[in-house]
Amino acid sequence: MGVSDFIALDVETANADSASICSIGLVHFRQNEVFKSLTVLVDPQDYFDPMNISIHGIRPEDVAGKPTMEKVLPIISSVIEDTAIAHHSAFDRTALARAAQKYGAKGLPCVWVDTLQVARRSWDHFGDDGGYGLANLARAFNIQFRHHDAAEDARAAGLVLLRAIQDHGKTLQHWVDEIGYQSTSEIAVPQRINPVAWRRQKVAREGNPDGPLCGETIVFTGALQIARSEAALAAAEAGCTVADTVTKKTTILVVGDQDLRLTKGQEKSSKHRKCESMIAAGVAIRIVGESDFMLMVGR
Repeated sequence: MGVSDFIALDVETANADSASICSIGLVHFRQNEVFKSLTVLVDPQDYFDPMNISIHGIRPEDVAGKPTMEKVLPIISSVIEDTAIAHHSAFDRTALARAAQKYGAKGLPCVWVDTLQVARRSWDHFGDDGGYGLANLARAFNIQFRHHDAAEDARAAGLVLLRAIQDHGKTLQHWVDEIGYQSTSEIAVPQRINPVAWRRQKVAREGNPDGPLCGETIVFTGALQIARSEAALAAAEAGCTVADTVTKKTTILVVGDQDLRLTKGQEKSSKHRKCESMIAAGVAIRIVGESDFMLMVGR
């Protein structure tokens, strides 16, 4: 499954019921660029909440005479079969699963990659800088789009995915394996492909008191070549206390090699920036790359 070929998707709903889909945006990315875009208006056969109208601007008269999801789902299914679908937050894949249940339709035969989760794993600093909403990410990455237009939101989500791949070198297949969901024509509700890898567990642990680095407190940030849990185990075996966050007790910050070199314009993580501020204030913290860390722990 090549990174250059996937479909980004977004839905808008008529009300708080996620099955009340009134618009679907589909954007096909090919060779890392937008190939074609499609917006489908849908009759949700449901009421329109004024709040939802104020968000996306779609009114009952706009969808009068448009097909229902009962007719739209089979068409979408044929378009996205065996394709990776990028979407921002679990809402979109949930809405389509609920719509399939509502009409007794078959599930969509595809894999789902949530670009919200991709962003959270790719860039630490947005947690302290506006959050991981699509509008904030688009602003940070200079992505121009009309928010809450389904096709425009889908395009922005696809561009966020491409930016994460560009910045950190992790392929689309990597993200499918790590956080992907899958639905089939028989199973409408998407299921985690790898539920163990999906869970982002904390890595904090005590160090071996007999290890050569006993007394050091270490924190990891950025994209590492090895799993965080594996890096934490290596650090603990070498004597380090492993922490999840930077505090005044931190003595070593390990940064992914790519992040340390700041290739392709990516920004430093919030942990990285906090450590630099603490160092400027006189705190004794060493910032090292993953390769140097591996040598420090004898790996």
